[in-house]
Amino acid sequence: MTLSGRNISFKAGIVLAALCAFLVLAISFELIPAYSSMDTENIRRPDGLFQVFISQFLKTSFYAVHTALAAAVLYSLVAIIMIYYSFEQTQAPEILFIAFFSVSLSFEAARLILPLHFIHDIPLVYLLMLSRILLFGRYFGIFSLFAASVYASGLDVQKTRNIIMVIIIAALIITLGIPIDIQTWDSSLNMINGFTSFFRLVEAVVIFFTVISFFIGVNARGSKEYAFIGMGALLALIGRNILLSADTWVSLSLGILFLSAGTWFMCTKLHKIYLWL
Repeated sequence: MTLSGRNISFKAGIVLAALCAFLVLAISFELIPAYSSMDTENIRRPDGLFQVFISQFLKTSFYAVHTALAAAVLYSLVAIIMIYYSFEQTQAPEILFIAFFSVSLSFEAARLILPLHFIHDIPLVYLLMLSRILLFGRYFGIFSLFAASVYASGLDVQKTRNIIMVIIIAALIITLGIPIDIQTWDSSLNMINGFTSFFRLVEAVVIFFTVISFFIGVNARGSKEYAFIGMGALLALIGRNILLSADTWVSLSLGILFLSAGTWFMCTKLHKIYLWL
């Protein structure tokens, strides 16, 4: 992909993230007052090691959930803008996929359909549709970061468009194949999906190989900076997973901190690598 073509993708990502941020802001005026009437006592808490641990000490707050959702969308907008202006004239093939990873957080705006459903009794078909869009965004994001790591490990940069298509197809296959219970949801406004354990394992494997591939890039590309990028990727992925299921102020804070710090680390180290090329 040419530099101009990649920059067009960045601009499209900025537009998408900005639209999602505006959507969250507009809907927030109606939803925030409604959270006080929603039950937080008899609702399922999110899965995950950190969330299971934190749920023993802190109660759910829908205000924290809404803020975490808004923070994910705002992170997406800020990250893609910073990537565009930092790499506009820098030919770094990995940054396109890091940008895709960042923009994928904009899809978290789809979670607002759940509280809107309780206010306006929205038909369940729309809940199902937006839940699949949300899942697509999440898998597209994690596969994109994996693709960035594969590039770092020595993949031919001429195959960019093919890699993008593979990511889209893989995310679609998983998204359309997962059964979703549209009448059951947890305290982070995520609907309950089928085969949860299996897909958590798939996600863990992808994360593992993502980090490993960046470390392989140390030898493949001859730069020690890729080791730091790998650590940044791990930090960003941990933060992402915490943020996407955050239902307390503590998990919200840690999630956005890790996600932002990891992304900043990846981008600054990658920019340093290509600065002198």
